[in-house]
Amino acid sequence: MNALGFDKPEAATRVVVAMSGGVDSSATAALLKDQGFDVVGVTLQLYDLATEGRGRTACRPNTCCAGKDIHDARAVADALGIPHYVLDFEDAFRRDVIERFADSYVAGETPIPCVECNRTVKFRDLLGVAKDLGADALATGHYVRRRLGPHGPELLKGADPARDQSYFLFATTPEQLAFLRFPLGDMAGKDETRAIAARHRLPVAAKRDSQDICFVPDGDYAALIAALRPEAVRPGDIVDAAGRVLGRHPGIVHFTIGQRKGLGLGGGPPLYVLALEPDTDRVVVGSRRSLARDLVMVRAVNWLGGDEREMRVEVRVRSTRPPVPARLRHLDGAVAEVVLDHPEEGVAPGQACVFYQGDRVLGGGWIAP
Repeated sequence: MNALGFDKPEAATRVVVAMSGGVDSSATAALLKDQGFDVVGVTLQLYDLATEGRGRTACRPNTCCAGKDIHDARAVADALGIPHYVLDFEDAFRRDVIERFADSYVAGETPIPCVECNRTVKFRDLLGVAKDLGADALATGHYVRRRLGPHGPELLKGADPARDQSYFLFATTPEQLAFLRFPLGDMAGKDETRAIAARHRLPVAAKRDSQDICFVPDGDYAALIAALRPEAVRPGDIVDAAGRVLGRHPGIVHFTIGQRKGLGLGGGPPLYVLALEPDTDRVVVGSRRSLARDLVMVRAVNWLGGDEREMRVEVRVRSTRPPVPARLRHLDGAVAEVVLDHPEEGVAPGQACVFYQGDRVLGGGWIAP
């Protein structure tokens, strides 16, 4: 059995690598090439800022930039001597990621477009392309681990807690997980990944990580939504929990649950966004104490393990927060109820609630209002 778990020689095992032009996917391709696998690089053209209604924007540090990233991915493939294909997935990306992102904000939610991108364009569409290319596996540069358990492949956190990306992959299905491989999951940290790229003299070895959403490189989400859904960006009242009007706002798309800054309310104790009401265009504010929730309803749940109707788990309600203890109860259909041992602040509809037992990802879903 070879390093990827196949009963045939590495040279006879074709692996398609999703190459974004960054150091992680580039190091993934280099590792697999080193191990003797038949590696094919594929880069997806996902967006063009000129088509998003805001004009073309110059690349900035710490952002994705489609044209430059495609160029970098091609340069890495050339350096490694592997085939490389660029595929136009702009229509699918706009439909399944950008449009849903806009609709989620308009509905008063706080979306996570990276999850939608992984769930649809990458692990649905690109995975299909990999199979069409005769691949045995699709490899990505995500910092997560995959292992074979008694009932099939299991998804685990990355070995480095600071780089773990399991929160963003909760929607991966068991069928997709059977075809996926994550060579960087056991890395001790990003320095180890960069060392691999440097050892292979890859042109992206020192490239900065992207920190913003790829199709919003200037960080101005509200401007994008105003361009895509201008009719939905309406001013309204800022009210307290009793409905008393405290001020005005330019549109609920400028706010998210737990936000404190930007309310424009002077004087008095600090106030935080408690709720967004798209039907009335109201932003409801209150004290920090009012943000705390211990009951979280989760919809569209994807299950990766665990047959019990009720179990003890740890959950993440934001990607930047550590897992916290909770009780999980399966309800009818793809719905779950999570009762946190200790209340969490800023639990926002549209964010994910991801379930863990130790390092294993049991699944997750979207936080309901």
